[in-house]
Amino acid sequence: MTPLLRLKSRGFTLVEIMIVVVIIGLLAAMAIPAFKRVTASSQDKAVLNNVRQLSAASDQYFLESGSTTVALNGLVGPTNYVKVLNTVAAESYPANFTQGVTITVSAVGGTRTITFTP
Repeated sequence: MTPLLRLKSRGFTLVEIMIVVVIIGLLAAMAIPAFKRVTASSQDKAVLNNVRQLSAASDQYFLESGSTTVALNGLVGPTNYVKVLNTVAAESYPANFTQGVTITVSAVGGTRTITFTP
């Protein structure tokens, strides 16, 4: 075998490298939207869980105090019904909770709104 043929078979051609880059780009183009959907879904579930906890806490408050409205800071705190409210998607919870009224959480992930009917 001549030295010229031996050198030619050692590396990749530019076309082969470009094909690999295109394949990786296509795979990424398919994976990124799916990842975003899964992230949004998990954020929505975490926010809904937070709202359920706040709803249960407000119901407990209504039973104990006899009132029909409570402020968020009356439910959340180290000595209150919910110790810590961890936000997961920069969402905004309502400032007040009224007995029997639908709870709306806005700006979930900056664009979505979640409602919960107790």
